[in-house]
Amino acid sequence: MSALTDLVILVPFCFFLVALIKFLYDYLWVPLRIQHLLNSQGIKGPPYKFIHGNNHEVTKMKKEALSKPLGLTDDIFPRVQPHIYTWINRYGRNYLYWNGIRPELVISEPELVKEVLKNSENTFPKKKPSIFFSKLLGNGLLLLEGEKWVKHRKLANHVLHGERLKNMTPTVIASVETMLEKWKGQEGKEIEVFQEFRLLTSEVISRTAFGSSYLEGEKIFAMLKELSIIMSRNNFKTRIPLINKLWKPVDMLKSEELAKGIQDCVMKIVKKREDKVVNGEADSFETRRQSCEWRS
Repeated sequence: MSALTDLVILVPFCFFLVALIKFLYDYLWVPLRIQHLLNSQGIKGPPYKFIHGNNHEVTKMKKEALSKPLGLTDDIFPRVQPHIYTWINRYGRNYLYWNGIRPELVISEPELVKEVLKNSENTFPKKKPSIFFSKLLGNGLLLLEGEKWVKHRKLANHVLHGERLKNMTPTVIASVETMLEKWKGQEGKEIEVFQEFRLLTSEVISRTAFGSSYLEGEKIFAMLKELSIIMSRNNFKTRIPLINKLWKPVDMLKSEELAKGIQDCVMKIVKKREDKVVNGEADSFETRRQSCEWRS
């Protein structure tokens, strides 16, 4: 009985010990080893901090930069990317920093950048996007590689062909004229131009992609905006995979809900368009179907 009790205690302890060793290996030994190897080759950078890497520093620098007023003649680079600006000045044009436990090598020398762009397919693959980033962009060209990228690129070339873009011109003009007419009624009042152009862009995309007005696509763009806010809020947060599987934070659950909502709304608009085509109420829906496939 005593031996059985010892075994019951020993087995969970062994599992815990193995998990702890694996955790320390991934989150301490590997980052420190990579940092040492690159330092020995002359690539410097901010030192790795356990689990979080340099994410806390990035967040702090961004908050400080955004808290200061920006003049019309000020350099915008230190404002939007203060961590890159600071570290380039401190460590040189090529440096290593840590996004959590993931090392990221930043290069800004033109010749090296050219080399990366020429050999990007095999030597320099695209980095794996964060969960929030992938939910915002879907499986689009920016994130795809290999055969899937080739397939979606062909679809994009077809949809964005010069002749097709010419056919969109009347729609764009109509949307702009509608916006200008609305502005005429607000003469003498202050207009929030950023919001107006956001609405204009949304309406043009919605009408040209699905043949619907902005009002019909309003829900989609509202959800995309909310999803982008969630993404920016979590951009430099470190997540441990095992904990995320056991417990999903509020932002994770909300992003999944928004992503599903966007997909459902897009499919609803596409189905509505297809029904109109079948009934002879609209022209070919080839472009719309490809837009949906592009998103998926």
